[in-house]
Amino acid sequence: QVGGFSWENCGDGKDPVVLQSLSVAPDPVTIPGSLRVSAAVSSKKTMASPLKVSLVVEKALGDLWIQLPCIEQLGSCTYNDICTIIDNLIPPGTPCPEPLLTYGIPCHCPFKAGSYSLPASDFDLPDVELPSWMTNGNYRIQAVASSSGEELACVKLAFSLKSQ
Repeated sequence: QVGGFSWENCGDGKDPVVLQSLSVAPDPVTIPGSLRVSAAVSSKKTMASPLKVSLVVEKALGDLWIQLPCIEQLGSCTYNDICTIIDNLIPPGTPCPEPLLTYGIPCHCPFKAGSYSLPASDFDLPDVELPSWMTNGNYRIQAVASSSGEELACVKLAFSLKSQ
């Protein structure tokens, strides 16, 4: 049992990008459903392309934590440049989706240094067909962002997922 949603920075306090707060409700996260998120991030450095993100995703099986493989870009994957992935989802030149637009949170690289905060905002989680190994259960994720070999941010998340 994860014991509910939790998060922590894991960069030994040396990373230029730090998650200052994060809250997620409901707990467990339900798919499909509505997710309420609030967050604050501070960055001492501009994050520009290529922005590499490495994920380690683990799922609890009894008392064991099993690392999930990277299958079809889901699981423990390394994305060599998250900027190009974002550009594919939100074409450059189009406005950022709400609520990012309202709160002045950028949705394209480069992400300038500064402080960004998202007050409690609701997001709809669609009924996506997740692979069976990514459904109900307790998960841990470690995400590391880096550029040119320099670690920029490291965050660990723990959460429970409940799918219909």
